[in-house]
Amino acid sequence: MSEPMPANNAPAYKRILLKLSGEALMGDDAFGINRATIVRMVEEIAEVTRMGVEVAVVIGGGNIFRGVAGGSVGMDRATADYMGMLATVMNALALGDTMNKAGLTARVMSAIAIEQVVEPYIRPKALQYLEEGKVVIFAAGTGNPFFTTDTAAALRGAEIGAEIVLKATKVDGVYTADPKKDPSATRYERLSFDEAMTKNLGIMDAAAFAVCREQKLPIKVFSIFKHGALKRVVLGENEGTLVFAS
Repeated sequence: MSEPMPANNAPAYKRILLKLSGEALMGDDAFGINRATIVRMVEEIAEVTRMGVEVAVVIGGGNIFRGVAGGSVGMDRATADYMGMLATVMNALALGDTMNKAGLTARVMSAIAIEQVVEPYIRPKALQYLEEGKVVIFAAGTGNPFFTTDTAAALRGAEIGAEIVLKATKVDGVYTADPKKDPSATRYERLSFDEAMTKNLGIMDAAAFAVCREQKLPIKVFSIFKHGALKRVVLGENEGTLVFAS
């Protein structure tokens, strides 16, 4: 399988699900949200929306709190995971505010009820927002402990009929080895789900990967820190690594 071939520089995808990690918002900081970093990310997203692409975002919370991290040692796992979900809500609010200030119209929808702060996730409403050209930011993961925001991205992507899940990372694709440790490592342009599983490449957690594989929902791994990469991915160019159903 190959990626859709765009015509006349047109987008290869009409609707995408962008998975952003909380750590991506830190920039070079040790924790929290780096203002310059979040503004730059929003500029990249805005460029894609101006092309007519419908964008939904799932955001993590690792820059504030991660349920499986060292800071949660000794805590009840479910409690720690709920704290992580609340961290994603904080990130989603910051991302939405930055988008609105940049001229986009963002809607934050939470998988857990915090109606004084954000609206609850209701699938038909999310679809309506996307069709209206709004950016929908999904917060609080799946709303359940023991599941990651990768799994939330796979689920929401399938639910909204996204054509692809774009996993934004610090590395510009999936490599044969760690490129920081092995200078001979090469980037995979394309991988089938079966190949990725056989090679144990750890692209997403097992639950997320299973959902995408079953729903034949392709995944593109790319670097959100590489200027213009998101636009190139949406145009169907050779950017990052495509994981597809064979």
